[in-house]
Amino acid sequence: MTKTLNIAMIGGGFMGKAHAMAYASMPMFFWPAPAIPHRKVVVDVTDELAEAARQRFGFDEASSDWREVIARDDIDVIDICTPNNVHAEIAIAAAKAGKHIICEKPLARGGEEAKAMLDAVEKAGVIHMVAFNYRRTPAVALAKKYIDEGRIGEILNFRGTYLQDWSADPDGPLSWRFQKKIAGSGTIGDIGTHVVDLAHYLVGPISAVSALTPTYIKSRPLQSGGVDKLGASEKNSGAPRGEVDVDDEVVSMLKFECGAIGSLEATRNGYGRNNFITLEIHGTKGSILFNYERRDELQVMFADDPADARGFRTVYTGPAHPYGEGLWPIPALGIGYSETKIIECYDFFNAIASGEQPSPSFADGYLTELVADALITSGETEQWVKVQSLTAADKRTAVPA
Repeated sequence: MTKTLNIAMIGGGFMGKAHAMAYASMPMFFWPAPAIPHRKVVVDVTDELAEAARQRFGFDEASSDWREVIARDDIDVIDICTPNNVHAEIAIAAAKAGKHIICEKPLARGGEEAKAMLDAVEKAGVIHMVAFNYRRTPAVALAKKYIDEGRIGEILNFRGTYLQDWSADPDGPLSWRFQKKIAGSGTIGDIGTHVVDLAHYLVGPISAVSALTPTYIKSRPLQSGGVDKLGASEKNSGAPRGEVDVDDEVVSMLKFECGAIGSLEATRNGYGRNNFITLEIHGTKGSILFNYERRDELQVMFADDPADARGFRTVYTGPAHPYGEGLWPIPALGIGYSETKIIECYDFFNAIASGEQPSPSFADGYLTELVADALITSGETEQWVKVQSLTAADKRTAVPA
């Protein structure tokens, strides 16, 4: 009989909606499910917000006390969907209580917090995952398969972008995402870490960076009410303004441990770009191109194709590709953001059932935070900066390359 695991989800906003949907849907897509997620308790900052989330997302109970919920014997999984500043406190407490943990990205506000979280889960022996869901897009997983099979040879170059425009308007509100004490960084942590995770997944660890990290909009209107709002959702040019103390954009050259080179670009100020994640990888035997806004497609070119067929071809993902057996029966029928969260949920619960750590784990999240720290330091110093390795746990500060 398939085991049921009780979930306590901490945070009832947009990301809570995505996770709750995945818990409800995962067994419908991947059956028999490795375990059945049961939506037991949802936690938010007030009783009223928690109750609204309970009704909306289908949980049994609501609470505004995450510490009390973590201590309960009937909770198996802690799902952290909060702003970044409380990730570490919640995760460390959950680990000490012996709970399995999935934490939204970025794992922490920097390498030091991430290392403390990693130490806690490793000491407790619990399953832990960071919710970098874009690597679970079937086309990205297919790219990984081609790379691991040697289809494009030795990787020479990686180019990754994540471009959005939701914060391009200077009258968009001062979300917590623009405040260093809460977010840790701006574009770097919010969306740049997605590119870093994809680079690590497909190419390998980044060893050094040379970054520019400008802040274009120095102040924003203070928010009214208790619900955080993204920049495009509310504008109030007449409201009092607060300081923005994080980066609006990051552009960086990259060096990889494997010898490849590359580049990373991320911005939330690119008018006309919605969720423009792109990857282009060149190898000695071919190339791969992916655009998240065309999620069902992977562009590939293999150098051993005959001369009259050379060039990029389009592969539409479907049943023959990674995760295809659990999704839709026809290639290109449609993969969305929700499916990546369903796949993420499946992999996480499969890890709990098997007792094997999933990827990306907190170790992967820590490595990503070390790259984020290096990007911040490079932007401040305008120098190449080396990225500390996972084995250099006692040397967490980024240093000039």
